[in-house]
Amino acid sequence: MDLEEALQVVGEFGPYQKRAVATLLLTQLYMACQAMLIVLIGSTPQYRIEQQNEAPSSQQELIQHITFTEDIDSIVTEWFLIKQQAYKVSLAGSLFFAGLLVGNIVFGPLSDKIGRRPVYLTGLFLEVVFGYVTAFAPSYEVFAVSRLLVGLMNGGIGLVCFVLTQEYVGKSYWAMTGTMTSMFFAIGIALFGALGYLIQPWRSLATAANSSGVLFFLLSVTLPESPRWLYCQGRTQQAEEVLRYMALRNGNPAKNLMLQRVTAAKAGDQDKGAVGILQLVIHPVLRLRTMVLMYIWAGRRKSMASFLCLAGSACLCTMLIPENAGMLLSVTSLALLGKLMVSAAFNIAYVYTSELYPTVIRNAGLGVCSMSCRVGGILAPFVPSLRALHTSMPFTVFCLSGLSAGCLGLLLPETLDKPAAETLEELSSPTSTRVLESKALLYEDDKWQSNYK
Repeated sequence: MDLEEALQVVGEFGPYQKRAVATLLLTQLYMACQAMLIVLIGSTPQYRIEQQNEAPSSQQELIQHITFTEDIDSIVTEWFLIKQQAYKVSLAGSLFFAGLLVGNIVFGPLSDKIGRRPVYLTGLFLEVVFGYVTAFAPSYEVFAVSRLLVGLMNGGIGLVCFVLTQEYVGKSYWAMTGTMTSMFFAIGIALFGALGYLIQPWRSLATAANSSGVLFFLLSVTLPESPRWLYCQGRTQQAEEVLRYMALRNGNPAKNLMLQRVTAAKAGDQDKGAVGILQLVIHPVLRLRTMVLMYIWAGRRKSMASFLCLAGSACLCTMLIPENAGMLLSVTSLALLGKLMVSAAFNIAYVYTSELYPTVIRNAGLGVCSMSCRVGGILAPFVPSLRALHTSMPFTVFCLSGLSAGCLGLLLPETLDKPAAETLEELSSPTSTRVLESKALLYEDDKWQSNYK
């Protein structure tokens, strides 16, 4: 049988997969805390500078005349990051997101090459280590470097974690596990706010937020390698072992489960696949998909295109509705509607992107698309400055980006009820159009024996 049929026999979302996915979802809470850490530990309290007859000649002289009037412990109060040094708070946050950008590019292809599990565990372990370096940093310079390294690991394992939640389960559950990944990250942000309220000293807060990663790492050690990745690499026997282990934990001992044998050359497309991430440019099918998806991600099949078009339409309406209109037609309500549609499309884009790329290059594709999202995030703050040309220019830009992204999304194929491609060859294979069974296939051992004698 092929992998999708095997997962239906094993259990597409059995008790074992639920526990494995739950572990990965809990890790999202930890990664959210690390992403939002600088927001609380970098807060600037009120302060006053004692009057001086002449301006201070150095930072050390200025420090002697500063008094903080709020009882807040942060990196600002410890290293006096005010006045000319205030930029260092934003710099630490920028270094974290720069690490995210690099991590998306590096860890994606790496996990496609050496495996999901080793990259995920190594990245999570190093993120915890660098997180403690952040908490106990003796100087700002060490703190800033640690934030860069934490961002590097956070961006890398975030993609691998998302892909693992997909590849442990049957494809019919990908939308659910992908959505829950985004939900748990948002929940982690909310929980970190509550944690920051309870723990005020910044070093204690950083330590507490990072310590949860130790628990999640220990829980993750027991996770197996992705059976999809093993199968697409031609390691069919190991993939069968993982599937049998899942079946046993699900209470369904599929002793005679056998996968279709795939040669290593076909599985990894080794001769051509040596270029790795360059397949996104060389392969004609992947090239079109990558170009369209990068544009969609930078602006943030059917439902995704609809949400993006609705977001663009909402932005268009904001240019036509006066400020004093009613509540339902006000500029604010329409802008919020557009944001709602963009968020919905962005959530779908994660799941849809993972469905469009075959397993052998899935993380690399997600990494490149996520990179374009980071670039779009860098450029977005400059859009409001276009108001200097005309008050409607920012909404015009957002409108055109949403409408054009939605229309371009129609060029991509529908993936509903279609099996996920495992190798590059399957992208143009007739079997890629096969419709998935809606119910799990149940086989008896004696029937399997007769089929594989």
